[in-house]
Amino acid sequence: MSYCLNPQCQDPQNPEGTLYCIACGSKLLLRERYRPIKPIGRGGFGRTFFAVDEDKPSHPPCVIKQFLPQNTGDPKKAAELFQQEAVRLDELGKHPQIPELLAHFEQDNYQYLVQEFIDGSNLAQKSIKKGPFDSKQIQQILNELLPVLQFIHEHKVIHRDIKPENIICRSSLPQTTGWRTNTNRLVLVDFGAAKVITGTSLMQPGTIIGSPEYVAPEQVRGHAIFASDIYSLGVTCIYLLTQVSPFDLFDVMKDKWVWRDYLSQSMNSMLGRIIDKMLATNPQMRYQSAVEVIKELNPDSPPPSLPNISSPTPSPTRRLRVSPTPSRPSIPTYTPPKQQAKQPTNSITAPPHVVQPTVIPQPQQSTWKCVLTLSGHFDSVNSVAFSPNGEMLASGSRDKTIEIWDMKKGKRWFTLTGHGDSVSSVAFSPNGEMLASSSRDKTIEIWDMKKGKRWFTLIGHYDWVDTVAFSPDNQMLASGGRDKGIEIWNLQKAKRWFSLVGHQDRVYTVAFYKDGGMLASAGRDQTIKIWDLQKTKELFTIKGHSDWVRSLTLSPNGDVLVSGSRDGTIKLWQVHGGELISTPIQNLKYGMSDVLSVAFSPNGKIVAGGYRNGIINLWDAITGELLETLNGHSSDVFSVVFSQDGRSLASGSNDKTINIWRAG
Repeated sequence: MSYCLNPQCQDPQNPEGTLYCIACGSKLLLRERYRPIKPIGRGGFGRTFFAVDEDKPSHPPCVIKQFLPQNTGDPKKAAELFQQEAVRLDELGKHPQIPELLAHFEQDNYQYLVQEFIDGSNLAQKSIKKGPFDSKQIQQILNELLPVLQFIHEHKVIHRDIKPENIICRSSLPQTTGWRTNTNRLVLVDFGAAKVITGTSLMQPGTIIGSPEYVAPEQVRGHAIFASDIYSLGVTCIYLLTQVSPFDLFDVMKDKWVWRDYLSQSMNSMLGRIIDKMLATNPQMRYQSAVEVIKELNPDSPPPSLPNISSPTPSPTRRLRVSPTPSRPSIPTYTPPKQQAKQPTNSITAPPHVVQPTVIPQPQQSTWKCVLTLSGHFDSVNSVAFSPNGEMLASGSRDKTIEIWDMKKGKRWFTLTGHGDSVSSVAFSPNGEMLASSSRDKTIEIWDMKKGKRWFTLIGHYDWVDTVAFSPDNQMLASGGRDKGIEIWNLQKAKRWFSLVGHQDRVYTVAFYKDGGMLASAGRDQTIKIWDLQKTKELFTIKGHSDWVRSLTLSPNGDVLVSGSRDGTIKLWQVHGGELISTPIQNLKYGMSDVLSVAFSPNGKIVAGGYRNGIINLWDAITGELLETLNGHSSDVFSVVFSQDGRSLASGSNDKTINIWRAG
């Protein structure tokens, strides 16, 4: 696959090995060697692309940055900053924890940077996956990054945009020798905002650059100093400790940081004092150099290396809710079946008489085989969805893109870009004409699948959006996320209809009932809630899981609700009334935990579960018998989905791949 860099090109996707764009005729190779593969980001100053260097036999990956300023008030200043990034990378990129500049040139009247590709996840992405960091991890992060700050400050450079997204943890150590090699995995990226200090310029006002949540007070006023980077690193630390927006960690009325109020675990007192000093709003009360912080952090020993980051329990966030809008949709009225005359109104617990199986049967001989592995994302695949006719597969990734795959050819068709952060969920409309995608950037994008382009954006959540689902009649969309709320959207008018409020923590998953008049939701508060959409209120709550409920779906006939949880179980519930039907799986006996995704086969006979350890289990939905275990992923299986004909199963994983399984 090759991607045309001409901003005016109407069809930039090109077959692999093409030298000139089929649509517009533009040259595809930069400097006759760098081939753009796919877009991976867009900002105020330009676009970023994943690419390969075809001048080398191994075709190593690299990153292309194209200068293409958008809505900048001073184009000359924007061009100067882009040029400045090239100069900074050329000077600083010899450090093993700063991307190396490979090339800087102009082609077809556009400026380009080509730099080293850092394979790994940034700290914001790790926080999403693992939850809040603990004291030991923060201390290790500081010990890796503070020497990098000292290095750039000694070169009279202020980074000015330190934040979790600009700190990448390498997946593996680079295969290099000499002084560039070290054992640290953290890499500081994005020097586009960096400022060089010469003479008296330290005290002169400059352009206000940086991410508002992380910049120091003096930087907001245009007076960035070396200590401003230390402040931003301190803010990064308290975000990673709490997973709460830095804006919410500062009490404006009391004029002080209140980040300790959001901690979910004990805090190392020495580290807490150091972070407080890094966060001092008065620059004179703050550390003046990275060396000062290092000495206080390690009074008796050299800085340690960063080990693997574990997964502590996240802390709850405190947010304000947006009031529901007064208008209401025309929604099918929910009428309970006659045998369920008494609908429960209170929370219900799994009845004690349900017997848990003590011996789990061994799986039968495998009948499902992996027939195809789709590779193209450069980060975790969070969600996959088949189109209704089975001809397309959509995949959303932490790399901020959505790939559309041609299932007849078994290869990528085109890429959808537009989200500014990790894509958490994708869903096709029942008629196949629309695709919805949710993201950590707090938005939902609706894509026109006939044209292969964005149609409109839905804005209403004020935190990460984790899940989206279409109503059976294509008229509504439901969404849920970290703000604890569920939004119902009118797709004909492209705006919000109303909100559903009731969950006490993050909403991971939503699913419409067959008639479209009811909705099921579940999340981190360990509950499943059933909603009457006509009356816009909660009908009842199902309690039975002992940990987060990650995923749920309904059987094809609409009679059974299946849920997967972090407690290691998959449970089946009666749709009307919420009684536990069975618990076919005792995962802990297999040494498994965390069911990340569940799916019903179209014939209602099989339940598929994707697990944290990279396997997929297929269960008999009637007997609870383990049918077979599918091994093919090397890491977490975040999403599983059957095609509508039931012959294919797609799975998306943290290993950056999608597997297609077919029954023999």
